[in-house]
Amino acid sequence: MLRIDRAAVEELSRAQQPADLVPRVQDAVRLEFATIPPYLTAMLSLKPGRNRDIWWAVHDVVVDEMLHLLIGCNLLNALGSRPALDAADFVPDYPGPLPLGIGEDLVVGLEPFSLGLMESVFMRIEEPENPLTFRQADGAGAPPEFATIGEFYRTLSDALLALPQAVLPGDVRRQVVAPAWFGPDRLFPITTTKDAARAIGLIVAEGEGTPDSPVDPDGDIAHYYRFAAIAKGRRLVRDPSAPAGFSYSGAPYPFDADGVWPLTPNQRAADLDPESEAWRRVHQFRVTFTRLLDGLQRCVDGDPGHLDAAMGVMFELKLAGQMLATMPVLAAGVPTGRHAGPVFTRAPVNL
Repeated sequence: MLRIDRAAVEELSRAQQPADLVPRVQDAVRLEFATIPPYLTAMLSLKPGRNRDIWWAVHDVVVDEMLHLLIGCNLLNALGSRPALDAADFVPDYPGPLPLGIGEDLVVGLEPFSLGLMESVFMRIEEPENPLTFRQADGAGAPPEFATIGEFYRTLSDALLALPQAVLPGDVRRQVVAPAWFGPDRLFPITTTKDAARAIGLIVAEGEGTPDSPVDPDGDIAHYYRFAAIAKGRRLVRDPSAPAGFSYSGAPYPFDADGVWPLTPNQRAADLDPESEAWRRVHQFRVTFTRLLDGLQRCVDGDPGHLDAAMGVMFELKLAGQMLATMPVLAAGVPTGRHAGPVFTRAPVNL
């Protein structure tokens, strides 16, 4: 059952000053980051030119999660703290639970794309407290209710608005804005508790939708319903004839199982022959991933103008992952039937 550690929510509700919120906001930043490697791995496993609609849908969610990471860092800076993307435990171990104790029975790994992965893992990560149900041609049952990431964020928003001061203590010069990447209505300076509540509301709406609609403030389908549409094979669209105003009756999400590279789930660099091309590709991916983390840390640690360079490294990481996914894994010179998968651990970087 997908549940947040209740101690985290209760701790937020007891906050008396901005500093009291810092540890759990840092956890939230870790959580937002922790969703990127699984989503990115699934995206990279889709062969070029195949399953393009699905590729773009997952790609857009990855970009949104990067935005949510930056929003969390802006909030930490607004609270007068420092985002710790360079902490030893910032990158979680895969497979394993998500940060904040989410999902006692939900193990999140790094796996190639499948419709089952959408339903059993990705939808559960993004699931609202009360998922809206929409009909489809073959009839859809009501999904179960779970405590969610959104519950944590709503408690955080309430705690911020309850603080005695409306202006937060952080240095506004540390706030990241990036009009070339994210519009000013999505990534903006957080200087007050109202700014913070607005930013948190955006994270929740983009992931879960609203209590009454699957559409986020930008008019896009929220992550949970986007993943559900992929799993069901049809886009969620407005439908005046449906009781909830939407139905999974839009254009198909065609899925070609042959268009997926057979990536090694939860790849470990140590499991590869260090003399192999697959190992070298994995190492290059790890080096690029390390450069990305270092670039993002610099960006949120007082040099917000460095974001353009960091986003450039994110593009490099995508290219490195696409090359990596084509590499068969050999054992004693014999193909194993698997390809190398991305490894999200730090590696030494030669500057």
